[in-house]
Amino acid sequence: MAIRTEVGASRAIEPSRQDEPARRAVTALGLLGIALIHLLDLPGKLKETPYLGAAYILLIVAGVAVAEYLMRRHDRRAWLAATVLAAAVLLGYVVNRSVGLPGAMDDIGNWLEPLGLASMFVEAVVVVLGLSGLVDSMARGSADV
Repeated sequence: MAIRTEVGASRAIEPSRQDEPARRAVTALGLLGIALIHLLDLPGKLKETPYLGAAYILLIVAGVAVAEYLMRRHDRRAWLAATVLAAAVLLGYVVNRSVGLPGAMDDIGNWLEPLGLASMFVEAVVVVLGLSGLVDSMARGSADV
C-alpha cells in the first residue's frame, strides 16, 4: 500500500496497483501449495477415510482452478474465492484436530504433523493475502463483474 500525503491534509492510505501482481502471484502459489500438500496426503486419506479423500480431490481441483482464475481476472470475486477456499480448509483442519470428523477421530490432538503445519501456514498466508486483495479491490471500487 502506498501512503499518499497532501499539503495540509492528513495521511491517507491509498491502495497501490503496483503491489497487486506480486500479491496475486504469491496467493496463486499458495493455492497451488495447498493443492500439492493435499495431493501428497491423498493416497493415505483415500484408504483411511474415503469421503475425505474425495473432498481432497475436490480441493485440489478447486485450488488449481482458483489460482488460475486469480491470475487471469482482476476482480474481487477472484480474491473472495481464494480467501474462502483457504479459510474453509483451515477451518476443516482445526475441526479435524480438535473435535474430529466422522471416521477420522485418530487425528484429534495431532497438531504437529509436518504436512498439517505446512498446510496451516500456507492456508493462513492465502487468507491474509486474499483479505488484503479483497479490501484493496473494494477500496478501488473495482468490481470488474
